[in-house]
Amino acid sequence: MSDIPGWKDKILFTPGPLTTSRSVKQALLRDLGSRDFEFISTVKDIRARLAAMTGAANEFEAVLMQGSGTFSVEAVLSSCVAPDGKVLAIVNGAYGKRIVQMLRVLKIDHTIVESAEDQYPDLHTIEHALAHDKRINFVAVVHCETTTGIVNPIEKIGVLAKAAGARYFVDAMSSFGAVPIDFNAAHIDYLVSSANKCIEGVPGFGFVLARRDALSATESFARSLSLDVYAQWKGLERDGQFRFTPPTHALLAFHQALRELEQEGGVESRAARYRKNYETLVAGMRALGFEEYLPRERQGYIITSFRYPKHKNFLFEAFYSALNNKGYVIYPGKVSNADCFRIGNIGRISESDVRDLLRAISETLGELGVC
Repeated sequence: MSDIPGWKDKILFTPGPLTTSRSVKQALLRDLGSRDFEFISTVKDIRARLAAMTGAANEFEAVLMQGSGTFSVEAVLSSCVAPDGKVLAIVNGAYGKRIVQMLRVLKIDHTIVESAEDQYPDLHTIEHALAHDKRINFVAVVHCETTTGIVNPIEKIGVLAKAAGARYFVDAMSSFGAVPIDFNAAHIDYLVSSANKCIEGVPGFGFVLARRDALSATESFARSLSLDVYAQWKGLERDGQFRFTPPTHALLAFHQALRELEQEGGVESRAARYRKNYETLVAGMRALGFEEYLPRERQGYIITSFRYPKHKNFLFEAFYSALNNKGYVIYPGKVSNADCFRIGNIGRISESDVRDLLRAISETLGELGVC
């Protein structure tokens, strides 16, 4: 972890990009051509490993898309919603709102079910919306809403989408690879995540895990050339190549990161490490007088939002800068109705790193005169 000799990078307690292993970094130090046989073989293996992570590899396709994870979210919305389709967007944070922004820009008809940032989506409202608007044929939700750290009930929502005959899209940017997901029980048709999240790769691409029968029906749906998921899939199937220049180095690093996920024991083992990080963090922060924004029963173990201390000497900018100078990077808050900051529990960090962060926070509070 971060105690290897010669470690120099600041430890990232953020929702991504994350702290990566030295071996993942080393995987970047190669130049491969996009048409190189070795590179094409690597891409094929990445796709196979990702499809296997669905637990239903014979039903899903892994489609790799250049750009940040947000690009892949927009790719699904712009090329997998039918031209006359209508989307039910489920919102309880900034990333759900970003989906709504995309739908507006794309001029895709939609309706919104919105809940407070500290609440789960209301299942009765979702069910009512689906029952009373038969034009809705696509449902979109964020799994781990990193605005707060809440983990939404994607299986329960998926059951409602399936009953209504709607396609179901899950933005699992900050959860895939660390939170076990039963794709079939949740009736997921499309799921998106990013290379630089819980699989612990580096930024450069996202990926779409698409149910093959759903994706096969979208050939003429695309509203964008470069974000066409169907065309990207067909290109990868035809010759193993991206349609446009691939992020070769990021893909090599991701391939190594997938191996390391397997070596760690898969999603369950990574979840156990992240959960231990979370439990250590919350216990230590409570001992220092901090309060979480979410109640414990709604809090996931990916990222935690903490309220600002009620002390006149606490200024987040000074707090952030002092921790940064000590080698620890946390994240500003995104909550709209409270002053918060966020600390991530993911990436190549361990319980000992969290304890080091807590010591640095304690020292910083003393330096700032926050007692």
